[in-house]
Amino acid sequence: MKLIHGSVYGAAAATAGILLLAGCSGGGDDKDATKAAATVSPTVDSGGAAAQTEQQFEKVVNSVLPSVVQIQTDQGEGSGVVYDDQGDIVTNAHVVAGAKKIEVTAASGGTPLQATLVGAFNADDIAVVKVSGGNLRPAAFGDSSQLKVGQMVLAMGNPLGLTGSVSDGIVSALGRTVSTKQEGDFPGSTVANAVQTSAAINPGNSGGALVNLNAQVIGIPTAAASDPQMGGAAVGIGFATPSNTVKSIAPQLIQTGKVSNSGRAALGVSVRTVVDPNSGQQTAVGVVEVTKGGPADKAGIKPDDLILSVNGTPTPNQTALSETLAKQKPGDVAKVQIQSPDGSKKTVDVTLGQLPG
Repeated sequence: MKLIHGSVYGAAAATAGILLLAGCSGGGDDKDATKAAATVSPTVDSGGAAAQTEQQFEKVVNSVLPSVVQIQTDQGEGSGVVYDDQGDIVTNAHVVAGAKKIEVTAASGGTPLQATLVGAFNADDIAVVKVSGGNLRPAAFGDSSQLKVGQMVLAMGNPLGLTGSVSDGIVSALGRTVSTKQEGDFPGSTVANAVQTSAAINPGNSGGALVNLNAQVIGIPTAAASDPQMGGAAVGIGFATPSNTVKSIAPQLIQTGKVSNSGRAALGVSVRTVVDPNSGQQTAVGVVEVTKGGPADKAGIKPDDLILSVNGTPTPNQTALSETLAKQKPGDVAKVQIQSPDGSKKTVDVTLGQLPG
């Protein structure tokens, strides 16, 4: 899957399709998106465990859906989740990037509320917007570290502008590192520990809620996969930013409008992808600037050096570097192989710093 939306700090590696943003303008082929939305749930029996599951689904929807809102901007549309009783709403940063006007509408409809951007942290694709007035009910956010593969989940949002839509699926995998590329005013993100789900995620779902059967939000749907060979969405492969990341980042944005404790590792460099002019292949990450006194500076990395690998993992581009760093924590010691302008190579130990907000 070839992932798009890479930041300076990297993205995920290629494996089976192209990751596309799930929301914003609802771009792409509506026919393909509609196909992606047409997931079929098992027939529910009229009695026993199947009926109990159906009843639980209904309870969860009735409990959480009032906390899921539609976000409309002059750039496009997406979804959001009411975070607290002060009018703060969590969404994806890419949903509101570059927006000059933001309106929020409850899932039940009603008059749109004017919203303002509180802050955004692009690295994790999280933003908070705020409204005044209205009668919005906060959602309950669960502990994403307790998720299990195979667990039933519901995705709630506004796919293709269809307000208050719900799709069902399971947790397909945990601990994914997924990245999305630059799009408009959004520079891209690399989401660590992403939750992979089979619940349908389509344009407009971005920023909505991935919910467990205890009516807790355990993720924010962020991206869906697309298969370029099939020319459309890859049904049943979606990714959500885990709720524990949201619970770490959102309060910081609400309090100060920025993130001072990202929990994300950084080298303290600005970089660019180096391309071999003969083969056209990406070969390394070139260091453009080194933060004075930062981790790379202390380790002796200089501008014009090439970063070839981190902890033995090749870094032929910014995406690969970002993916590798997303798996590390501030304070970890990483072995970074570099090549100097004279062609000499060496490996240095870098005590990683924290990605600034």
